[in-house]
Amino acid sequence: MKRSRQKKSRMYYYFWSVMSATVLLGQLYVGTGYRLLHQSMEDLLDKVDGVILEVPNPTRPKYL
Repeated sequence: MKRSRQKKSRMYYYFWSVMSATVLLGQLYVGTGYRLLHQSMEDLLDKVDGVILEVPNPTRPKYL
């Protein structure tokens, strides 16, 4: 005897379609946030370019 395939309801497909769209939108949201963070970091590094943050001490041993 041949077994019939499991029949899925429409709600199954609606549910997974909404979940897939949610994941896609979440990825776009996070990616946009990282892009904005990257641009902010570049702007900050451009502003402090050439600024010496610590002057090396010539009397301090190099191994520390």
